[in-house]
Amino acid sequence: MTSQNGHPTADGGPGTGHAELAARIRELARERNAVILAHNYQRPEVQDVADVVGDSLGLAREAAATEADVIVFCGVHFMAETAAILSPDKTVLLPDLGAGCSLAETITADQLREWKAEHPGAVVVSYVNTSAEVKAETDYCCTSGNAVEVVESVPRDREILFLPDMFLGAHVRRLTGRENMHVWMGECHVHAGITPKRVAEQRAAHPEAEFLVHPECGCSTSLLEAMSAGDIDPTGVQVLSTEGMIRRPRESDAEEFIVATEVGILHRLRRAYPEKRFQAADDRASCQYMKLTTLPKLLDSLEKLQHRITVPEDIAKKALLSIERMVSIGAKSSSLATPGVPSSMIGE
Repeated sequence: MTSQNGHPTADGGPGTGHAELAARIRELARERNAVILAHNYQRPEVQDVADVVGDSLGLAREAAATEADVIVFCGVHFMAETAAILSPDKTVLLPDLGAGCSLAETITADQLREWKAEHPGAVVVSYVNTSAEVKAETDYCCTSGNAVEVVESVPRDREILFLPDMFLGAHVRRLTGRENMHVWMGECHVHAGITPKRVAEQRAAHPEAEFLVHPECGCSTSLLEAMSAGDIDPTGVQVLSTEGMIRRPRESDAEEFIVATEVGILHRLRRAYPEKRFQAADDRASCQYMKLTTLPKLLDSLEKLQHRITVPEDIAKKALLSIERMVSIGAKSSSLATPGVPSSMIGE
């Protein structure tokens, strides 16, 4: 929105000040030799000004490959940490230090160490939505897309500590039959709110729509568990990564799609396919942390090079190993099997 005098307001909401702010941001990014990376769940105006929009792992890979001197990460803290780990020689900025993650905050490194002490010799598998300190105490990181494959790579006689998402953990345990897999009781405030009841209502209201579920970005994990338990009919379900979601409307004859992930991705989908219709599985599925980043904050971060994210070298070195293992295991296949869903329908 704009103030009465026509200047953009500090919250960076919709308004005529966006074009001016965006132009200043792009000019300053050129001067700083900066790349702006934005997660799919960011505000529309932040996505529009970014050089690259994508998921956390994809953006981290962009950060590792960039020749820019400065990386402005419009996402949440653990994503900027991952970029800093993969690009230790770059200046990584987070426009708002308050941009945390409710799922990542459900476990600390101290809590993980205590848990490991209770299960000596157990293999620790951590979802990517965790802090650098937790990753440093982890044997393997995983995404939702390769979680089953990571767990199955561990010898069956070894205990596994899976964290922090209880929905994804329960789903993986069900698919792998690993009775010796212990699951941390954490959840994301966004995906926990997308209930089977709400999904069923949307599918009933839009019976011809394809149902797109994202396996990697956190807010679909409770739905995946519900599908594996039989609480949601998997017919017509497409389990896809973010980029799979972006590609699917081009490949499908469907004219309408129900999208079960954070609502920020709808902006990218609608911009890419204006002739098709996209409905949120739950229009309340909005991450308050993702929405903290605004254009004024992005501009301030670039102007002052403020809110730099760094990871201590010893932690970064240990965390890098678990991240590299995740990427290696996911290199061949990043599908997450879902009972009742043909493998041809599973995205990368």
